[in-house]
Amino acid sequence: MNKSTGMKKSKGRYDKCAYVMIFPAYCIFTIFILVPIFVVFYYSITNFNMYTTPELVGFKNYINLFTDGDFLISVKNTLFYSVFTLFPQLALGLLVAVLLYRKSKLLPLFRTAFYIPNVMSMVCISMVWLWIFDPTYGVLNMILKSFGASTKMWLQDPNMAMFCVILMSIWKSCGYSMVIFLSGLTSIPDSLYEAASLDGGTALQKFWYITWPMLRPTTFFLLVTGVVNSFSVFEQVNIMTNGGPLKMTTTIVHQIYRRGFLEFKMGYASAMSVMLLAFSILVTILIFKYGSGGQDVDVS
Repeated sequence: MNKSTGMKKSKGRYDKCAYVMIFPAYCIFTIFILVPIFVVFYYSITNFNMYTTPELVGFKNYINLFTDGDFLISVKNTLFYSVFTLFPQLALGLLVAVLLYRKSKLLPLFRTAFYIPNVMSMVCISMVWLWIFDPTYGVLNMILKSFGASTKMWLQDPNMAMFCVILMSIWKSCGYSMVIFLSGLTSIPDSLYEAASLDGGTALQKFWYITWPMLRPTTFFLLVTGVVNSFSVFEQVNIMTNGGPLKMTTTIVHQIYRRGFLEFKMGYASAMSVMLLAFSILVTILIFKYGSGGQDVDVS
């Protein structure tokens, strides 16, 4: 048996072992993700209400979506939430990561403090911020009273409710962005900063011409995952505002929950879910196309 034949057999055994090891993951993906997607698509073209046998109605549910005022409002609110949550969260996470990327005995403590909100339950965080924004006993209004200022109806004001939800979401997710950016900073060679120092580069120039371009793959990853997560916002809205006031904080997932589990219009809720999935895929494709796939940038 020659050397090439032995290498082919060894490669074949390695491939079989690899397929066996990833088989459980593929089973979990198929059972809990792929199959439910097809089931939801089937229900989206029916009038399924959890009590009677589903009947095919074609694309009637999808057509009704474009004339459903509540759904259109939820789309607008979801986009508003995504834009004003994602970009400030990335900017703040990057700022904190750059400031904490130094050698100090206290830095692990600060990193932990910033990351703790991310590992806490969204339900717990929402309840805490619900108390902070309480119009009678809330911390914010107590602070305003101490300075002689008038109190605010934070979550009851249609013009302020969504910004309160956004503020809480940024505070909770900032730590995650910080940790990911810190891992990206560790991959940047120190020689680049040393060369820039020899050329008289300032701290701002080092960040703009070295740090920011080298963090492009990390930023791309956070952008894609952040878009998907922001489109699925639900817990904080359901707990803090329940979609109000005047439906100014209702989101797509919140509407899916209301139509499916409160009004028992599972077919209609499934159509909303399919539209949300399609929209998420479309935005992700656009990010991949115009973000160049998060490829590395040559700063040499």
